[in-house]
Amino acid sequence: METVAIVGVGLIGGSFALALRKAGVKGKIIGVSSPRTVEAALACKDAQGRLRVAVDQAKQRCGLGAVGRRLIGNLSKGYQQRVGIAQAILSDPDILILDEPTIGLDPKQIIEIRQLIRDLGGEKTVILSSHILPEVSQVCNRVIIVNHGELVAVDTPENLRSRLTKSAVIRLTLRETPDTARAGEIVRTIAGVLSLREEPVAGGTRALTIESPPDRDIREEIARRLVREGIALLEIYREELSLEDIFLQLVTEEAN
Repeated sequence: METVAIVGVGLIGGSFALALRKAGVKGKIIGVSSPRTVEAALACKDAQGRLRVAVDQAKQRCGLGAVGRRLIGNLSKGYQQRVGIAQAILSDPDILILDEPTIGLDPKQIIEIRQLIRDLGGEKTVILSSHILPEVSQVCNRVIIVNHGELVAVDTPENLRSRLTKSAVIRLTLRETPDTARAGEIVRTIAGVLSLREEPVAGGTRALTIESPPDRDIREEIARRLVREGIALLEIYREELSLEDIFLQLVTEEAN
């Protein structure tokens, strides 16, 4: 029979609560709906007799030193999220589980919470549950994709990107001049060009989209040939699959 364990504690036989106590879980903030200060909320969470130093370390780690005596309900959403994370790390768990930690935050608060998560990730395993895929890309070095309760993929974003990229997409921006009309013809003669699409862009520029084999980088040859022909190349880059692209491709494959 297959078993599931968290921090070495099996979840079969009613041990789920024990497993969660051994992990740090940021869920509902204790005290957020009552007239409690940050200090009081952390002391309540620390009711198992841990040393006062643990509370002080959690406050310092989460940047709460200056707001310890303020009511949680009067804090910004960003600071309330910090309180939740501080409660989760009080017991110094090996695993920290965070559920949608940046929902409802402003851009500055999002940056601060993401940095805090990165810092914590350098010390312990952090499991981040989020539907905000750009955030996952910025914070996580390994991804688990679940669709309708089924495990679809477990890998690094880089490996998923490599596995699912069927062709490389190269985008060029050229300054519109009399010579620019020849750009498509020139690029099509380069080995490795599978397809090319041209379109004018506002502001006196022209855009080219090129597909090539994923294991072959032809950007240098494209740039060299265009510059040699006197065509003004303003920008060239290889477009990578985003995590949203990867997710959609995987769940579509599963559906089919």
